[in-house]
Amino acid sequence: MVEKVPMTAGGYAALEVELKQRQSVDRPRIIEHIAEARSHGDLSENAEYHAAKEEQSHNEGRIAELEDKLARADVIDVAKLSGDTIKFGATVTLIDEDTEKKTVWQIVGEVEADAKKGKISITSPLARALIGKKMGTSVEVMAPGGAKSYEIEKVEWR
Repeated sequence: MVEKVPMTAGGYAALEVELKQRQSVDRPRIIEHIAEARSHGDLSENAEYHAAKEEQSHNEGRIAELEDKLARADVIDVAKLSGDTIKFGATVTLIDEDTEKKTVWQIVGEVEADAKKGKISITSPLARALIGKKMGTSVEVMAPGGAKSYEIEKVEWR
């Protein structure tokens, strides 16, 4: 059985954009580089040719990976979700119980996780600790630097 990959509509759209870019812009550009390098003669000592072939291999591998993820995507429309229990797609405001610092995280699929953008994977230790909890409760997470405690201040669906 094919394992579905959960993701938000935004994550799915971002993968589609990258796939289109790689197929319609990067692929023709790389083919052009290979043709140009080939015209320079002896391929055995042609670094430009080997670099272009390597770039082509990397690009084709990523295209196959993107096609696979899109084919297995289980797109979840976060706007249609509601409730006060944390689950996939929830945007959660946490307060660090030691420092009182607030952080906001959205729980998303592995393929769209990006800590710099406030998106954590559903498989991350923090997300696993949050799933099933409600606003106002405390959670303890085993982080690389030791245990951290957070209070769940808000659960939103956006």
